[in-house]
Amino acid sequence: MPPEQPTGYLVPTALAEAQVEDRRSRFIAAAGPADTVEAAKAFIDTRRRQYPDASHHVYAFAVGHGATVVHGMSDDGEPSGTAGRPCLAVVQGSGLGDVVVVVTRYFGGTKLGTGGLVRAYTAAAQAVLAEVGTERKVMRRAAQLRLPYDCYDPCRRVLGELGAEVTSEEFGADVLVCLEVEEPQIEPLSARVRDITSGRVTLELDGG
Repeated sequence: MPPEQPTGYLVPTALAEAQVEDRRSRFIAAAGPADTVEAAKAFIDTRRRQYPDASHHVYAFAVGHGATVVHGMSDDGEPSGTAGRPCLAVVQGSGLGDVVVVVTRYFGGTKLGTGGLVRAYTAAAQAVLAEVGTERKVMRRAAQLRLPYDCYDPCRRVLGELGAEVTSEEFGADVLVCLEVEEPQIEPLSARVRDITSGRVTLELDGG
């Protein structure tokens, strides 16, 4: 039997920093978590404020993962394609989601040329992503179960077995159980609930 594939995707846990130098130009790289585009922009703005006298603040981010990922990048005044795109290529190659990288450059007086810039920004992005701590993020969906009282106890046991988190319960003519469930467990949970209740109850996902 093949080994079970891990679910979710890796995301940064905290700020990481690294620095590279090339012909007296300093490239100060920072990477951190960003689960929304707004969070990525806030991270970028923080780095700009931290180094207001720098020559450039090049960035790349990936919010989400897989089919739902949103990418962003900027050369911030460097020649087109020499800075933001190499950084984004490193981000994409890392396999991380919900991540933003900012490379702040202090010009050292010697032009590096297009090839030199690509190498320097690539190296800076690689260096900082090698330092960043990660954890696995599994997407969760909000859902509901409307249970007859005779189905409550067995369904409650199944929720615990499959790792669903009950967020609220309302007891009336029946029991409305609001919960969050990891996406890989949605189908198994739906099947177990249908089986236990002989098809009387189905898992209702919020948002369809």
